Amino acid sequence: MTKRLESKYKINRRLGVNLWGRAKSPINKRETIPGQHGARRKQKPTDFGVQLMAKQKLKGYYGNIGEKQFRKYYEEAVRRKGDTSENLIALLERRLDCVVYRMKLAVTPFAARQFVNHGHVLVNGKRLNISSYQVKDNDLIEVKEKSKQMTVVLDAVQNGERDVPEYIEIDHRAMRGRFVRAPKLSDVPYPVQMEPNLVVEFYSR
Repeated sequence: MTKRLESKYKINRRLGVNLWGRAKSPINKRETIPGQHGARRKQKPTDFGVQLMAKQKLKGYYGNIGEKQFRKYYEEAVRRKGDTSENLIALLERRLDCVVYRMKLAVTPFAARQFVNHGHVLVNGKRLNISSYQVKDNDLIEVKEKSKQMTVVLDAVQNGERDVPEYIEIDHRAMRGRFVRAPKLSDVPYPVQMEPNLVVEFYSR
C-alpha cells in the first residue's frame, strides 16, 4: 500500500467511519483510531468536538480539501441566498473532480482529482485541469479521446460499489456526461451521514 493510500485510509480510522463506503477500507477490520494508544483514546466529544468532526468528515470526503479553500466554500455559501448548509453541499458537488467521481470515471475522489489535474477531462469541449473548477448546470463533461481506454477509467466504470446519482447524466460507452443541476443534501449518495449544519455552526462560532 502506498503512503498516499495509507494516509487516505487513516482519515477513515481517525473519524471512525468508512467515509467512501469502500470494501478495502481498514475500518472494516479495525475500528481503532491511528496511533500507539488508539484503542484507549475514545472519549465522549464536546459540542466543539462534534462540530469539528463533522467538518473533518466533509473535508475528508471530498479528497481532504485544504482548510483555507474549505473556509472559502463556507463564506461563499453564507453569501448566497438560501440555506447555508445546502449551499455548501451544492458548491462541493459542483467541483469538477467531484463530478468526475460521481460519473464513475474514477474510483475515489483522490483518483478523480489526479485524473483532472493530469488533463484527461474536457468541459464543453475544452481541456480543464483545475479540479476545483465549479461546473455549471448542463455543462458537458467528457474524457479526452486519448484517455478513454485507460485502465483506471475502465476499472472505475465497471466498479459496482456505487451508482450514478440522478443529478448527473452519463453515457459510459462514450465516456461523456452532463451535470444536470446542483443537488440538495438529501440527493447526495453519501455512504455515511453528513451534517453540514454542524459545519456551519463550527465556522459561525
